[in-house]
Order: sequence, then structure tokens, then C-alpha cells
Amino acid sequence: MNEFLSNRVIQAIFIPWAIAQVLKVAIEYIRKRKLNLRLLASAGGMPSSHSATVCALTTAIAIQEGMSSSLFAISFVLAIIVMYDAAGVRRAASIQARILNQIIDELFQGHPISETRLRELLGHTPVEVVVGGVLGIVGAWWWMSK
Repeated sequence: MNEFLSNRVIQAIFIPWAIAQVLKVAIEYIRKRKLNLRLLASAGGMPSSHSATVCALTTAIAIQEGMSSSLFAISFVLAIIVMYDAAGVRRAASIQARILNQIIDELFQGHPISETRLRELLGHTPVEVVVGGVLGIVGAWWWMSK
């Protein structure tokens, strides 16, 4: 376990991810004046911790192994897929959940057919993905250059 925790790439990934999760809580507090600690363990929101994580991974591998390495190529492709998914597929699912919740609220006002609501905060806007990606790159670059 000690070997795992002393891995510089793992450390470079964890730091931007943690910063992104804490920033979600801070941004939500500034926007709504409400402390929502559940955001520490949630997907969606500003910035994208998924993007921060995969960009940190790719940056740390680029620094440690070089951009011509197979590991860099794998992590780069993984980053593109994760970021596309965050802003594409998961964003579309978020929009659909919001619309379905609104339909249920409007059609069955006073007579809900279900108490269960769909989770609306699943994906990210392109801006949230880019901000998360930049956070990951900068965070990993900073950590790996120490």
C-alpha cells in the first residue's frame, strides 16, 4: 500500500480531483448560499472532476514516461473518451432527467405516481469539462515538477 501511495502519478491525479470536488462545494455555496457537502462525492457540476482526473493522468504520464510512450497514448485516448462522455452522453442524460422530472411535476401535481426523482446532475457543460481539464493539467504539472 505504501508503494501505491508513494506513486507520483497517483498523487498527481488525486490532487486535482480533490481540488475539483472541493471547488464544486464552494461554487455551489457562492451561487445558492447553501452548503451542500454531498457534492464532494457526486458527479456533474463545475468543474468536472472526471476531466481533471484524466487530464492529470495524461499530463503526469507525459512528464514521467514521455509523449512517445504507449502509456501516454492509452491515457490520452482514455481522456478524450471520458471528456466526450462527460459533455456528451452524460450531459444528454442530465437534460432528459430534468425534462422527465418537470413532466412528472406538471402532469401529476398533487398526485405523484412516484416519490422517486431522476438524478439530474450527471453530466457537464463543455465549459465545466474544459475547466476540469485545465485544472488537471496544471495540477499534475505542478506536482510532477516538484
